[in-house]
Amino acid sequence: MPRRTRHHALFDRLRTPRKLPGFLKAASVCVLIAGLLSPLAQATTAAAATASNDYCGGQCSDILPPGENGNATLAQILLNQAFGTQPSHAEDQLGLYNNLATGYSTLTDAKINTFFNDSSFGVASSQVASTENPAGRGDVTIVRDKATGVPHITGTTRYGTEFGAGYAAAEDRLWLMDVFRHVGRGQLTTFAGGVASNQGLEQEFYRNAPYSEADLQAQIDNAVANNGARGQQALADADAYLDGINSYIDASDSGRYFPGEYVLTGHKDSITNAGTIDHFKITDLVALASVIGALFGSGGGGEVNNAISLLAAQDKYGVTEGTKVWESFRERNDPEAVLTVHNGESFPYGTKPDSPQGEALPDAGSVTTEPLVYNATGTGADQSAGAASAAATKTALSSARRGMSNALVVSGKYTASGHPIAVFGPQTGYFAPQLLMLQEIQGPGISARGASFAGLSMYVELGRGQDYAWSATTSGQDIIDSYAVELCQDDYHYLFHGTCTAMDEVEQTNSWKPTTADGTAAGSYTMKVWKTKYGPVEYRATVGGKKVAYTTLRSSYMHEADSIIGFQMLNDPDYVKSPQTFQSAVQHINYTFNWFYADSSHTAYYNSGNNPVRASGVDPEFPVWGRAAYEWQNWDPSTNTADYTPAAQHPQSIDQDYYVSWNNKQALNYTTASWGDGSVHRGNLLNDRVKKLVAAGGVTRSALVKAMADASLTDLRAEDVLPDLLKVINSSTVTDSTAAAAVTKLQTWLTAGGKRTETSAGSKTYANADAIRILDAWWPLLVKAEFQPGLGDDLYTAFTNNLYIDETPSAAHGPTGAHAGSSFQYGWWSYVDKDIRSVLGQAVSGPLAEQYCGGGSLSACRDILISTLKTAAGTSASTVYPGDSLCSAGDQWCADSIVQRTLGGIKHYNISWQNRPTFQQVVEFTSHR
Repeated sequence: MPRRTRHHALFDRLRTPRKLPGFLKAASVCVLIAGLLSPLAQATTAAAATASNDYCGGQCSDILPPGENGNATLAQILLNQAFGTQPSHAEDQLGLYNNLATGYSTLTDAKINTFFNDSSFGVASSQVASTENPAGRGDVTIVRDKATGVPHITGTTRYGTEFGAGYAAAEDRLWLMDVFRHVGRGQLTTFAGGVASNQGLEQEFYRNAPYSEADLQAQIDNAVANNGARGQQALADADAYLDGINSYIDASDSGRYFPGEYVLTGHKDSITNAGTIDHFKITDLVALASVIGALFGSGGGGEVNNAISLLAAQDKYGVTEGTKVWESFRERNDPEAVLTVHNGESFPYGTKPDSPQGEALPDAGSVTTEPLVYNATGTGADQSAGAASAAATKTALSSARRGMSNALVVSGKYTASGHPIAVFGPQTGYFAPQLLMLQEIQGPGISARGASFAGLSMYVELGRGQDYAWSATTSGQDIIDSYAVELCQDDYHYLFHGTCTAMDEVEQTNSWKPTTADGTAAGSYTMKVWKTKYGPVEYRATVGGKKVAYTTLRSSYMHEADSIIGFQMLNDPDYVKSPQTFQSAVQHINYTFNWFYADSSHTAYYNSGNNPVRASGVDPEFPVWGRAAYEWQNWDPSTNTADYTPAAQHPQSIDQDYYVSWNNKQALNYTTASWGDGSVHRGNLLNDRVKKLVAAGGVTRSALVKAMADASLTDLRAEDVLPDLLKVINSSTVTDSTAAAAVTKLQTWLTAGGKRTETSAGSKTYANADAIRILDAWWPLLVKAEFQPGLGDDLYTAFTNNLYIDETPSAAHGPTGAHAGSSFQYGWWSYVDKDIRSVLGQAVSGPLAEQYCGGGSLSACRDILISTLKTAAGTSASTVYPGDSLCSAGDQWCADSIVQRTLGGIKHYNISWQNRPTFQQVVEFTSHR
């Protein structure tokens, strides 16, 4: 059947042709659609798919909103814009996903698939919606089920299997794939329009991965050459996959059922069919992989920001005490941090050296960000473009990587059935269409069902095999270092091993003009990156009065394609047969991820990534001199390869009682690049609940889902910090009526569980709404009043650049902005917790170096809390939730709500906030091969 399509903020203001008045008059829509519907029908016949061996016994489930169908013809887009109608299977998983928020409390195992899909292999004959042999091939069949439209691809040859995977990917995500291959090349505005958000997106990725076509091809060549038979197989699989994509492009072009966004962005003519949809080539897959790796799998960076805050601390307190203060806020190895490997095993990495060597800290006030945009014209140079560029720069250079996703895995020793249970998945944001797509692939050497990033779906990347399942969370350990290169001759030459060497100038010029999809006026600019052997230049500064350029070197730079081998292994039933072989497979993935595994008898965990072995004495927290003595051990600049820490030194475990991960600390002495791994972390929300379940024993799938769902609705600040704040306030009788009323509301909400949940399904009003408003208003006020007087303005500001103060559901944070679901990952809750407990006289392991609230005085601290609480109580909802293009000012539920951010022409309704994986599995295997 013809499939469907999407957009980014590139289509936030999607409009129909200007010749039609207003948006589109209904009659005009009907006339236009009547002329467009005729080419939509492709012949399909129903037949049963062949299922491979499935050892899950009907106890595997998954969900991926909004729906599998991510392509839409022009007619379907116009119908959606005018009447809100949805193409088939574009939205049928959104309701299931949404309903768990109000339905989880009465969940039983029998009801799980009222909120999830059955992810058993194959399709029952009665549930087959369509069957096709793409391009008439006899060696592959794509069956789609009635319930979700998920493609079940069965091949009799390896080539046919992968051809089918490519064909199905294009059926479901062609437009999205095209968007992101252009993002990966820094060419989004030219392709999809110059709206400010498009400018910001392409700038964010181009700054960190300014690859030429030769660079992309070199990565493929190296990945194939270095991996023997598996490398050759990966290349053959990719070629077959591309053939499938391009076959669909040709078929949909000639049949005129290609995604309608190609018309709306001016690439195709709806009347004459003039224009082209470019075929995909193998370097496009690397461009796509570079985007996904940068978003979710590249921990590190931020060394220059760290240096700035360290210098501010030393300026405030003196070198010795200032360093102690800085380290206490950094929390490299906080003893109160929740751990994934909690059996006491230590995996030292990124620890502070006894005698740091080679540090190149900037002179105070000398750091400037390296410009990226040059020669901007039109809307490439206006105010919105400048704001988008600044935001992109901050995101690209931030040490607080936007890692998301969670996992709950329980050993069979503690379950009712005696089999392990897992509830896990990635938080990849919410898009329409979704970045991920569901599929089942069965063919020679491949047997899996699950989710893959669109355009990279030659293998299932997160999902289940015949008798095992796996998933990942972002780990964020530091694989990125900053080097200070000494300049010579001019600002574009530097010393490399004693030789004055020219920087490489890499640039990309983009221009755009208004289209139906994006009416942004014409504009252009050139993005320019200066590259050194130590990576791209990110900042300029002076060190001891000497001019330097700060560069960033990432171990996965020029190695985006390498991880394909690990994913190939995960899909191979002849390779993954045990926890040990699973761990071996994910060791071939160089992205920074936490990997989890469950089969019918065992569970496992492994932390992946190419962790560079640093020179003795180098502190990865700060920039070092670009000199041979401080380079990664055995680093080869021509290939960007080095010595990496051996597999045994990566956090790992088999059959621990339980595992939880919500991007928290992996293990003792294993330092992640992002700040905030302290006493209060959203990982505690999972750990506390799962630990309680395990202690009681008899864990079921529904019980573990309920634990996840309960955590997904809980305000971390309310559960883990608010009780001690109220202890301080209630240390004396509260006589102020405004403060007393606020305390009562907060206590009532806390007693009810501190959740942000509707009064009833669909009410769009929170229970305890006023208490939630008060805490949302209070938190930034109390943090500033608690810490700024003691830290001083400069250090307080520097620390807030290292770690955001707050991350509420309504805040515009992360790669997707507001309405993104994922919340409470980064914030000052651990600092507040430790400081308040210290003021209360409680024992604190790993305390802050100083006391801040009221200078350590309980009464003074109480005064600060009450004063800021009164201000918060008097702050109107319209101020706390100021409104945006979706929500009116003061609409609390809407401000928190999740939006499927449009990457194409189809829009969806917003749903109630949940802090949970986008794609999620619930698995309990009953037997094993």
